[in-house]
Amino acid sequence: MTATPPTATPRHFLNTQDWSRPDLDALLARAAEFKRIKAGGQLRGKSIALVFFNPSMRTRTSFELGAFQLGGHAVVLQPGKDAWPIEFELGTVMDGDTEEHIAEVARVLGRYVDLIGVRAFPKFVDWSIDRQDRVLQAFARYSPVPVINMETITHPCQELAHALALQEHFGTTDLRGRKYVLTWTYHPKPLNTAVANSALTIATRLGMDVTLLCPTPEYILDERYMGWAEANVAESGGSLTVSHDIESAYAGADAVYAKSWGALPYFGNWGPEKPIRDRYTHFIVDEAKMALTNDAIFSHCLPLRRNVKATDAVMDSSSCIAIDEAENRLHVQKAVMARLAGFAGPRSGE
Repeated sequence: MTATPPTATPRHFLNTQDWSRPDLDALLARAAEFKRIKAGGQLRGKSIALVFFNPSMRTRTSFELGAFQLGGHAVVLQPGKDAWPIEFELGTVMDGDTEEHIAEVARVLGRYVDLIGVRAFPKFVDWSIDRQDRVLQAFARYSPVPVINMETITHPCQELAHALALQEHFGTTDLRGRKYVLTWTYHPKPLNTAVANSALTIATRLGMDVTLLCPTPEYILDERYMGWAEANVAESGGSLTVSHDIESAYAGADAVYAKSWGALPYFGNWGPEKPIRDRYTHFIVDEAKMALTNDAIFSHCLPLRRNVKATDAVMDSSSCIAIDEAENRLHVQKAVMARLAGFAGPRSGE
């Protein structure tokens, strides 16, 4: 009997930190080209399964349209709704609600499609478990085709869309020397830290002078992402500062990025965290704070609760690039899909 030759391990897009700076720059340059020329054939004959454990608007729309515009086909699956509930733990006696194991799901999908996208938020019960990103990692472990993170405990596609918007606004790919403020904002619910983790990662990767502004030390992000940021500063230049003072953080800023997130020491036990969070509604991004900046641009990943996270005046100002960033999700995801699906042809004028 002839042995089956080993299959090459597929390259995944789980976090930007897994990719080199030249590779990220190439994705951003490719995305800029896709923004200029909408249609292409880079995914002709290819398909992607979009597996949503959590709802979306921008993510689903941009991935489906992106695949279509490049000649590919997207299949949307919602486990527990229009697909069987999936078990992720090994050794589990599956006599409960789950109907099939990820070991079969990922491998079967990999026989059908060329790419798999996964969106799976944390369970908000135990951060020591959620920080392992088990759903995404299980897909990556068992899938014979590339897996794309559509937001779990990080959001790498949003990172690239944000980076592209920053480059477009400042008119350069070199963002070193720009002061970047990642500010916590109030929200009535304790939210995922994914976008904050990602914003911190990409801003430091781009060599910006980054200030993480949050109300108290309890709102500092997980040590993994703080460590990534510190490593990025060492490699790319720039700086990283943690601040709890609004005025000094905003002073002289060139870019302000807002996000709400829950304090990790209270993860899964949000009752005691709520009165702390409720004391900091004044962290809203408003005209007075933006007036402290160096005519900074403002952005947010969306959705955004107006007059809770940012005022109408900030959102409707010419300095707000949130809509540009949201549009860029389409273009950067096309670049990621084309890259992972194996397209390596000429860049311009193909």
